[in-house]
Amino acid sequence: MNTSAPRPGPVRRILGGLWYGLTFTRQLVFNLLFLALVLLLLAALLRGPALAPLQPQSALVLELDGRLVEQFTRSPIDRLLAQASGDEAGAELQLRDLLRALDAAAKDPKIERVVLKTDGFSASGFAALRELGAALDAVRAADKDVIAWGVGFDQVGYYLAARADEVFMDPEGLVLIEGIGRYRPYYRELLADKLGIDVHLFRVGEFKSAAEPFVLDGSSPEAREADLHWMGDLWQRYLAEVSAARGFAEGELAALIDAFPQRLQAVEGDFARLALESRLIDATKTSEQLETLLAERGAADEEQGFRQVNLQRFLAHAGAAPAPTQAQPGIGIVVAQGVITDGKQPPGTVGGDSTSALLRQAREDASIGAVVLRVDSPGGGVYPSEQIRREVVKLQEAGKPVVVSMGNVAASGGYWISMNADAILADPSTITGSIGIFGLFMSGPRALEKIGVRTDGVGTTPLAGAFDPTRPLVPEVGTLIQAFVDHGYRQFVGKIAEARETEVAAIDAVARGRVWSGAQAKTHGLVDALGGLGDAVARARELAELDAGAAIAYVEAPLSPFQQILADMNRSAHLQGLAPMLAPAFLLLGETRSQQVVDDLAFLKDSQGRPFREVAHCFCGL
Repeated sequence: MNTSAPRPGPVRRILGGLWYGLTFTRQLVFNLLFLALVLLLLAALLRGPALAPLQPQSALVLELDGRLVEQFTRSPIDRLLAQASGDEAGAELQLRDLLRALDAAAKDPKIERVVLKTDGFSASGFAALRELGAALDAVRAADKDVIAWGVGFDQVGYYLAARADEVFMDPEGLVLIEGIGRYRPYYRELLADKLGIDVHLFRVGEFKSAAEPFVLDGSSPEAREADLHWMGDLWQRYLAEVSAARGFAEGELAALIDAFPQRLQAVEGDFARLALESRLIDATKTSEQLETLLAERGAADEEQGFRQVNLQRFLAHAGAAPAPTQAQPGIGIVVAQGVITDGKQPPGTVGGDSTSALLRQAREDASIGAVVLRVDSPGGGVYPSEQIRREVVKLQEAGKPVVVSMGNVAASGGYWISMNADAILADPSTITGSIGIFGLFMSGPRALEKIGVRTDGVGTTPLAGAFDPTRPLVPEVGTLIQAFVDHGYRQFVGKIAEARETEVAAIDAVARGRVWSGAQAKTHGLVDALGGLGDAVARARELAELDAGAAIAYVEAPLSPFQQILADMNRSAHLQGLAPMLAPAFLLLGETRSQQVVDDLAFLKDSQGRPFREVAHCFCGL
C-alpha cells in the first residue's frame, strides 16, 4: 500500500516557490538592515574622539533621571535604543555606579564639587537612599562642595538634596514631603460579586496580608497594625536624618509637614516662598543662574557654561574595579533583585535556576574567597527560594563564607534565601521579615453560570477532578491545601530557627507574616547587624580572612560578544553624539508601564502550571 502524500500540482508548486522566495527575501532584507545598523553603531563608536582628559576645577554633575536599581533590568540593546531615541521612560541608575562615582569624586583632586539634580529620580525604598546619602556625606567630609538643584523635590529627591551644602530650586519649583503611605486596590467585590470568581486563601500567620486584596474589600486590622509599626519607624528615621542635615529642631520638620496645606495657603500657594521661609532650600535660582554661579566658583567653559563631567564620562575616567585573581582571592557579589520565580530569569530578576547558577559559579571559582548576597526582593515562590538557599549552604560547605546584605526589601522569600548566611546585615530602613506562607486557589462556577454554563460529571475518588476551576472548591481540597501551607510554614520557621540557633517558638513569635524594619528585625534577632553593602563586604572579608586590598567583583551571567558591544556602547561617552543620527529610526519605540492592577491580577494566574502553589511573597514595597 502506498502511503506517500500526493505530489502537489504545478500551480501549488509555483505559488509555494513564490511564497518561499518572498519569505527569504524579507528575512534577507531585515537581516541586512539590522547588520547595517550594527555597523553604523560600531563605526560611530570607533570614529568617536578619544576620551578627553579630566580637567582641574571640574564639577561632577549627577543628573539622577531614572529609577534606582541594584542591577539593570533592561537588556543592553533596550538601554541603547532608549538612549538613541531619547526615550526616558523606564530609565535606570545602578546604585553601584553612583556609589563608585561618589567614592572616586571624593578622592580625585580634579573634582571640586558634586552637583546633584534629582528631577525624575525615583527609588523603591529608603535603604539604597541611605547608602547614597552616606556617600554624599563622604564627599563633603573630603572638603568637596555638594550642591543640589531641582525644579521639584519630592521626599525621595529631597532626602538626598538635604545632604548638600546648599539646596537651590527653580523659582517656580516646589518641595513636597508627604510622609510614608501604602495604599493598594482590593478586588474582592470585582472578583466575587461582579465576576463570580471565588478566590480561596490558605495561610499561616494573621499578619500575612499579601493576598488579602483578593479576598477582602480593605486592609485587615492586623495588616494596619503591622504596617503602621514598621512604616512609623522608617518615617521617624527619615525626619531625624533630614532634620539633622538641614539643622531643624526636633519636631520642627514634622510640624511643618502636618501644617503644610495651611502654611501654603498663607503664602498664596507660592511653594518656593514657603520652602525659603521654612529653610527647606537656601535660595531660588534658574538653571541659567546656577550655571553662572558654578562658573564663578569653578571654571567657565564655552560649550557647557562651567567645567563639568557627567556620570558616564567620570566612570570611564575612574575605570573598572579590579577583578579577583586566583593568586589573590576576592569577594564576589551576587545580586538577588525582584520577585523570586521559577527557572531561568534575565538579569535584574531572581530565578530559582539562574540565581542558583550564579551562586554555583561563585562556589566553583577559585578566585572568589567569600560571597556577599545582595538581596532586594519581596519574595515569591517557595521552591525557587529553597533552591537558592541550598546553594548558599553549599557555598558554606565549600569553605566560602556568605554574608547577606539586605537592600530596600528582603522579606518573605527574600528572607528565606538569606536565613542561612554566616551573617545577615540590614539597613535600619530595610523592609524585612514577613515570615509566612500562603496559598491561593480560584474557582469560577458562578462566573460560568452567569453565561449559562455549568459543570457536572463523576469521579472515582473525592479528589478526582477536584482541582478543576470550573467546579466549586470541595472540602477535601481545602484540607489538602491548608495542610500543605502549614507544612511550608513549619519548614520556614524551622529552618530559620536552626540557622539562627534559636527555638522554633522564638521565631514563630516574630514571624506569622509580620513585617519589620531592619532596626526592628535586629532587635528581634532576625538580622545580625545594621549596615550597608560596604559593611557586608567588610564582614565577608573578615570571615574569609582576606587581605584589605582583596578585589570585589559582581558575579553576573556573562554577556554574549554582541551584548558586550551594546553594553560598551551604553557606557560610551560618544553615544550622545550618535543619538540624533539614530533617533528617527526609533521614534515609535518605547516601553509600556504595567499598572498595578494588571500586575496584581497577573499574579493570580501565575501558578507555574500547578493546580495551586505555596507562596512566600510580601506586597510590602513603598
